[in-house]
Amino acid sequence: MQGKKTATIALICFLAMGIGYAQQMVTLEDAIAAALKNNYDIRLLQNDSVAASINKNYIYSGFLPSINGTIGRTQTTSAQKQQYKDRPEVQGSGIRTTNLNAAVNLNWVLFDGLGMFATRDKINELFELGRINVKNQVINSVANVISGYYIIVRQKQKLKAIEEQMSINEERVKLADRKLSVGLGTRPELLQAKVDLNAQKAAHLEQQSIMSQSKEALNQLTGMQLPENFEVSDSIPIHAGLTLSEIQNQIEATSPSILQAIKNVDLSKISLNETKAKRWPTISFGSNYNFARTDIANNISPFAPVYNRNKGFNFGFSAQIPLLNYMNVNRNIRQAKLDIAYQQIILEKQKTTINVMVKAGYYNYSFQLSALRLEEENIELAKENVFIALERFKQGVSTYLELREAQKSLEDAYDRLIAARYNTKLAETELLRLKGELIR
Repeated sequence: MQGKKTATIALICFLAMGIGYAQQMVTLEDAIAAALKNNYDIRLLQNDSVAASINKNYIYSGFLPSINGTIGRTQTTSAQKQQYKDRPEVQGSGIRTTNLNAAVNLNWVLFDGLGMFATRDKINELFELGRINVKNQVINSVANVISGYYIIVRQKQKLKAIEEQMSINEERVKLADRKLSVGLGTRPELLQAKVDLNAQKAAHLEQQSIMSQSKEALNQLTGMQLPENFEVSDSIPIHAGLTLSEIQNQIEATSPSILQAIKNVDLSKISLNETKAKRWPTISFGSNYNFARTDIANNISPFAPVYNRNKGFNFGFSAQIPLLNYMNVNRNIRQAKLDIAYQQIILEKQKTTINVMVKAGYYNYSFQLSALRLEEENIELAKENVFIALERFKQGVSTYLELREAQKSLEDAYDRLIAARYNTKLAETELLRLKGELIR
């Protein structure tokens, strides 16, 4: 019976290895590249950025004149009756009148209180804000991909730790069975070893399910562009050389959150200039070319022409001067100034928030790094302890309870070590995200 179970486990491991070889290896760089190309949130913000780019391409349209052409043709059929004092009455029907009108109008705003310049600056700032928004979303998406990718690596490492525990439990079952067969062991000892082995098998299956779910979550972040079956790396690289001064250096020039707040202040100042421009008169240059022609068929009046044509060109200047608008401009100016003050407060708050988050993030990073070093030392001690306990159990100088306790310590040490690696990577990623240098 025991031989059949061992053969079954070997077959499962062999099949798992075969599946692993069939799976395509996906690196973190592959996942990030797929996310940058297909992530839904990034694509949505890119559309907004493209719209701002289109506006920027036509940024000088507000400085150019507008030219419009109109043309119209009307035809009227009427019946007329005319009476004169010294002449006989005349009347007729079926009198057709055809009117043709055409005009070309030019209007050019020459001065509007510099409002057109403020509009130009606003379009530029909106374009830059759009770029910052896209970069911020890209950084956040990359951070999510890094977290999602290393979650899978973490689950993979836990799977290997479980497999190591399974091999130890298999050895326990063999030893307990052998001791029982020679009369040195007890059946409860063998049964407990089998129970522990089955528990590890169940944990192994559960861990595989968790890995599959984590892979689906990562695939969703990349816009479902990863292979249906893929494999990830075995390790979590750690950048252990980050310093607080390095993160804080010029962070106001790189942090997307701070840059967004700065752009909002700039936009509120430009809006104030746009509002102030309404205090000034608007001076425009206008020019028109008009053409009109009238044809009258069956005209009954001896004094009316049967054909009339007018055409001509005119130009001139006009000024629209604001005299009284119930203080609306002054009210809007005060509101714009309040908005500037509001945006400046948000900027200062954002700087403070980022500074606090960076310090807290760095303290967490330092703690996780220290915990990782400690757990790397602990895992070696736990492995040595299990080896000694297993050898003592083989020699019959210790009980299975001592071996189980050593195994439990090794299992806990693996859990803490894997968690420390992942948490350290998350802390490192968060610092680079706050800095705005997660991508270059």
